[in-house]
Amino acid sequence: MAGARRTDPEHLVVGHVARAHGTKGEVFVQPLTDHADRVFEPGREILVEDSDEPDAVRFDEPLVVDEVRPFKTGLLVKFETIDDRNTSELLARRYLQIPTEAAEPLEEGEVFYHQLIGLDVVTDEGQAVGKVQQVYETGPTELLEVRTASGTVLVPFTERIVRSIDLESGTLTISPPEGLLDV
Repeated sequence: MAGARRTDPEHLVVGHVARAHGTKGEVFVQPLTDHADRVFEPGREILVEDSDEPDAVRFDEPLVVDEVRPFKTGLLVKFETIDDRNTSELLARRYLQIPTEAAEPLEEGEVFYHQLIGLDVVTDEGQAVGKVQQVYETGPTELLEVRTASGTVLVPFTERIVRSIDLESGTLTISPPEGLLDV
């Protein structure tokens, strides 16, 4: 990966439809974005990921957000063309996406999680550690799964440990506390 230019995916996942809600076409959405208020705003077009189920209905056209309101740990979203529970149930257990170019611009120092996958991990002393395989959202902090020559380690994705990310060179530099990299 070092030196290779990454390409962004065509779409970014911004939410997950947990279930239908009520009888008028609303769905309960778990937002998977830091900008849910701007992503799920009336008038916004949202794409529905295809289901793996063999007889699942495809949503080839984007859905347009009609109404949205906070509810418990997520959002209740009503789309313009979905007016009944039967149709809203077709969205259950599906991921919602937006085109990558429609995403909010990143602030200085921010990255999308997908950009971390495949980065070479090195210590701030220049020692090669391994490659990022996965990012886990575990609550208080995210964890990076790093595959090393001797196994896999989980590295907390915190400013104290992750010192820099260079997407151009494909490297992520860490300052690991003693014992973090012991496998």
